[in-house]
Amino acid sequence: MISMFVLTIGLLAVLAMLGVTMAATQTSQEDMIARQVASEAMESIFNARDTSQLGFQAIANTTAPNGVFLPGALPLLCAGPDGILDTADDAPCLTASGAACPNGGVQCLSEPGPDGILGTADDVIVPLNGYTRNIAIVSLTPTLAQVTITVVYTVPNIGHTRTYILQEEISSYH
Repeated sequence: MISMFVLTIGLLAVLAMLGVTMAATQTSQEDMIARQVASEAMESIFNARDTSQLGFQAIANTTAPNGVFLPGALPLLCAGPDGILDTADDAPCLTASGAACPNGGVQCLSEPGPDGILGTADDVIVPLNGYTRNIAIVSLTPTLAQVTITVVYTVPNIGHTRTYILQEEISSYH
C-alpha cells in the first residue's frame, strides 16, 4: 500500500513536469522573436555610432536635445532611410517577396511554404503586430549612456503578455 502511494506521488510529479515543459515549448518561438527584435535594435544603435552616422549626443530619446529615438512603446516598423530603428523616418516593412507586410506594415516574418523556397507565392507570413518595442536612453555621464530596450508581446493561444528587457551601456568611444 505504501509503495503504491509513493508510486502515485512520483507519477503526479512527472505529469506536472510534463505540463511545465509543454507550456515552455509553446512560448519558445515568441521568446526567441522578442530577443531578436531587441538585439536588432541594439545593433542598429551601435552600428550608427560606430559608422559615425550618429554623434554620441544624438543617441538619446527625442525628449532630450538632439535625441533621435522616439519614446514609448512603438509597433515594430522597419528602419527608414537612416537605417536606425525607432526613429522618426521608420517605414512599413516588406515580406521576402517584396510585398508590404500586413497590419499596416508592421514587421513580419516570412517562412517558406510547402515548396520549401523562401520568396515565392506560397510563403507563410507571420505578422509581429502583437509586439511593441520601447527604447529608453538615460545619460549616465557625458560619454556614457544606458540603453534599455523593452519588448512586450502577447503569447498567442494563451493570451497573456510577456516582457523581454535588454540593457546595455554605450560610450562615445568606439
